[in-house]
Amino acid sequence: MVIKVEDLAFSYTDKPFLENINFQVEKGEIFGFLGPSGAGKSTLQKVLTGLLTSYSGSAVVNGMESKKHDNSFYEKIGVDFEFPSLYEKLTAKQNLEFFGSLYKKRDRSIDELLERVGLQNDSDKKVSAYSKGMKSRLNFIKSLLHEPNILFLDEPTSGLDPTNNRKLKDIILEEKKKGTTIILTTHNMEDATELCDRVAFIVDGKVKALDTPHNLIMRKGASKIYYTYMENGEKQGECLLEDTCNDIMLKKLLLENRITSIHSSEPNLNDIFMDVTGRVLQ
Repeated sequence: MVIKVEDLAFSYTDKPFLENINFQVEKGEIFGFLGPSGAGKSTLQKVLTGLLTSYSGSAVVNGMESKKHDNSFYEKIGVDFEFPSLYEKLTAKQNLEFFGSLYKKRDRSIDELLERVGLQNDSDKKVSAYSKGMKSRLNFIKSLLHEPNILFLDEPTSGLDPTNNRKLKDIILEEKKKGTTIILTTHNMEDATELCDRVAFIVDGKVKALDTPHNLIMRKGASKIYYTYMENGEKQGECLLEDTCNDIMLKKLLLENRITSIHSSEPNLNDIFMDVTGRVLQ
C-alpha cells in the first residue's frame, strides 16, 4: 500500500474537525473523498500532503509519516489544489518551466502536456490573461511534471466545460494505467462513479461509508422499471427489475401491446450518499 491512515484526528480549534479517520490506498488505485463543501475533504488532503502537521494518529504516505516528511517527500507526490497556485505575470510555459525546476526529476514534455489540455496555442500568454478554466487546466498539468507516483487532485474538473472535463478525466485514467495512485477529492458524484475504484463518504469530519461505487450503489437495492399504459387515460406502473417476470400486469400489457413508455431507473452515488448521511452533495 502507498497510503495508510489510522485513527487520524485534526482540529483547527478546540472543537474536533477530523475524527477517527481510517483507510488504506493501494498502488494504482483511484480513491475518492466524496462529500459536501466543508465536510473535511480538502483538510484531509492537506494532512496527507504534509501541509497540516498538528494531527494525532498516523498518516503514512509512501512509507513516510506525513508530519515528519523531508524534502524528498514532495519528489514523489503531485498536488492539484482546487484554487490554482500560479504566477500571474509569467506565461503558461514559464510557469511550468519554473515549477518543474524545483524537482530533481522532470521527465514530462511541457509542450506535450500543454497540448493534452488544449493550451498549446496559449502557452506564451501570461496567466493573468487566462480564464478560470484555463488556469485550472494549467494547474492540473503542473502536478504531472515530475512523474509523481501519487497524485492528489482537489476538485480537478470543477468549473470546466464538458470537452475539457473529458480531457482531464482521460488523463487521470491514463495515469492510473501507468500505476499512479490518485486521491480524488470531489462532490461530483458522476466523476466519482466513473473514476474511482473506491470512495469514502466524508461528512462533518468523519468517514460515514467506504466501498467501491458499485457496492455502495447495490446497497440501495435493485433497479426499478417504470412503465405507462393506456386504460381510461394514461396510468403508471412500476416493479423491481429482478421481479419483472412476476409482474402479471406488465406481462399482460406487453402481450396486448399496450405499453406507451418504459424505462429503468438505477440508484446513483448521490442517492446512496443521502441515504447514508442524510445530506446532499452540493
